[in-house]
Amino acid sequence: MKIGIIVAMDKEMALLLPHLEDLHTRKVNGYEFHTGRSGNREVVAVKCGIGKVNAAIATLTMIEQFKPNMIINTGVAGGTGGKARIMDVVVASRVAYHDVWCGPDTIHGQAAECPRFFVCPLPDDVVNGIPGVKRGLIASGDIFVAHREVVDKILATYPDAVAVDMESAAIAHVCHLKKVPFVCLRVISDTPGDVEDNMAQYESFWSDAPEKTFEVLKTLIQRL
Repeated sequence: MKIGIIVAMDKEMALLLPHLEDLHTRKVNGYEFHTGRSGNREVVAVKCGIGKVNAAIATLTMIEQFKPNMIINTGVAGGTGGKARIMDVVVASRVAYHDVWCGPDTIHGQAAECPRFFVCPLPDDVVNGIPGVKRGLIASGDIFVAHREVVDKILATYPDAVAVDMESAAIAHVCHLKKVPFVCLRVISDTPGDVEDNMAQYESFWSDAPEKTFEVLKTLIQRL
């Protein structure tokens, strides 16, 4: 099985690469793809850049050029003030757009000709027993969520959302169209649902070097 891994930022890629062996790099369509192995799994990894368009382009390039059997999106996410706290890892059961609306007679969050929720086909027994891992809905959109009123607006649409990010729904969207299974796991870096200004949480989080996320990723890859 070949696993594709997509992160958004250099900081995330710097944490991921030490977990891969026999690395080689190839540039395609402006993106650097790192091929290697994690245990007995073949892996291709890319930093897509922040936001939905960057994520979609990198995902399509990966699928067309490297033909992974599954794509995993990993990195950081904001918490919504629910069950996932800072340094918890959220493994998505579903992902959805929180900033999409296609007009009258359509459902908020549902892109045209797509399901409202992109389901992540990861059985519970794959994640059971991993400490600090939560399951739930991740809501995704082109905004860094930094204020309580934004969290409240997202929760009004998705009351069960446990985390927010800026790429996962776009990656899931492309995977849905190309019929590639998609998994998302994110470590909670800050909790805009709990504090007035979460930027201090976000900045100090990086100094803690969230290696935990990528240890969880390594475990998941070997269990797939």
